[in-house]
Amino acid sequence: MSDCGAGKRGERIRNMSCPRLEREELERFMLSPLASLAERSKGRARSEPECEVRTCYQRDIDRITHSKAFRRLKHKTQVFLQPEGDHYRTRLTHTLEVARIGRTIARGLRLNEDLAEAIALGHDLGHTPFGHAGERALNDILSNEANYRHNEQSLRVVEILEKDGKGLNLTHEVRDGILCHTGGVKPSTPEGNIIRIADRIAYINHDIDDALRAGILRETDIPEEIVCALGTATSERINTLILDLINESMRSGVISLSPQIAFMFDTFYDFAFKSIYSNMRAKSEEIKVFGIINGLFSYYIDNPDKLPEEYGRIAARDGMRRAVSDYVSGMTDKYSIYMYGEIYIPEAWQVR
Repeated sequence: MSDCGAGKRGERIRNMSCPRLEREELERFMLSPLASLAERSKGRARSEPECEVRTCYQRDIDRITHSKAFRRLKHKTQVFLQPEGDHYRTRLTHTLEVARIGRTIARGLRLNEDLAEAIALGHDLGHTPFGHAGERALNDILSNEANYRHNEQSLRVVEILEKDGKGLNLTHEVRDGILCHTGGVKPSTPEGNIIRIADRIAYINHDIDDALRAGILRETDIPEEIVCALGTATSERINTLILDLINESMRSGVISLSPQIAFMFDTFYDFAFKSIYSNMRAKSEEIKVFGIINGLFSYYIDNPDKLPEEYGRIAARDGMRRAVSDYVSGMTDKYSIYMYGEIYIPEAWQVR
């Protein structure tokens, strides 16, 4: 353990010999009694010395942002496959938007912003290439064994796959928030519940924004009752939802939207689902995704020697299909297309 805890607490703070302890002291003073204090974390799966500068949650933020899985998010589809233009969201920009919304809500409720940010940055690390189309393809492949769920894969990334099988050794609260950001089980911390809602606020609003940019939707297509309740522009709608979430959570003591805004937000989601997520123009290329994912999966099952060495170790422990699923799901859009071409398209036919 670090020796910065020696001596009287007041003297430590005055001398600034340990910035982490100063920050923990500030958390006790500034944050709500409901906040998840870093000093009260349930800890990590493997014990390790504390950092003298960063709290445990700040350290988790750094571990996630320096991970390979996080860097790959910049080349993974959010909704639109190969959009024309540079201004459409990717899985990385979605993640950053969730983190910003989450920190704003946590600040408004005097909860732990660092914990909220760490959960947000890690929540989508397990997403496949090609967005939810890739996830559905892997789910079909694995349906006889287990369903592929990106939240469970995100947890697997941080616990097992990163750092050559060592994992990132994140705190219990961050791992819990990553796993429970979607699905039937809610997170055990208020910060985790913030990200569960912030994720939805981000993706519904920015997917609508991208659909407007792509010409799939027009502003006048958005139902009038949604515009009246939430706002006319993306920024107004996000602001309305954040303010309502803060006010209702302060009133009720539970992280939640008010009943009226929650109803309109659900209505907004239904509109997005019909207009974007089920829109054939937006999703017309997705059938090709199934061919690419199935082709890659089949190839590596038949040629396990072509897997990187670390996935051979996973295969020995968890089975070959699990190892291939881990490898294919971690690919970026560009790399999976490249590998599919290398495997299945004769070299003379490839466009260079």
